[in-house]
Amino acid sequence: MTVGPRLRRLLLALHLSCSVGWIGAVCAYLALAFAVPATGDPAVVLAAWIGMELVGWYAIVPLAIGSLATGLVMGVVTKWGLLRHYWVLVSLMGTVVLTAVLIMHMPDVTAQADRARRLGEEGLLAMGSDIAHAVIGLVLLIGILVLNIYKPRGLTKYGWRKEQVTRARRAVTRTSASP
Repeated sequence: MTVGPRLRRLLLALHLSCSVGWIGAVCAYLALAFAVPATGDPAVVLAAWIGMELVGWYAIVPLAIGSLATGLVMGVVTKWGLLRHYWVLVSLMGTVVLTAVLIMHMPDVTAQADRARRLGEEGLLAMGSDIAHAVIGLVLLIGILVLNIYKPRGLTKYGWRKEQVTRARRAVTRTSASP
């Protein structure tokens, strides 16, 4: 099933907005994560952890789910398909894994933010940060972005079979159309 160019462009715009927005939200999260070890101010540590919780739940998670959902729709309704090309399959699996890890990690962020709310000044200054998780996520998201821009060649076995069926149909159509 494919859609017309207007709807395809609208879906692409939604998908790109969610995907690039996800990267931007992770950058905001990362800025807050870097503030924790960089400061000697307990108020900044508390604000950073509360900010990471809010950015995570209200920006990163919805954008990740939006990116995954719009990517699935794009795969179903465009010529690329979900399972025809390796780059689509890798992108899909990467997005699924990153979204799952994110959703499983966010309760830990909430727990840390709650802990920060209860701690005194000394406890706040002793708190760690969440830099590694955010950096790894950002690197993987940028990797998926690059993969989707360059679209390296390579059909899956399923995609190769579908291609052969399409070529056979075209050949039959050409043969039956010629006099």
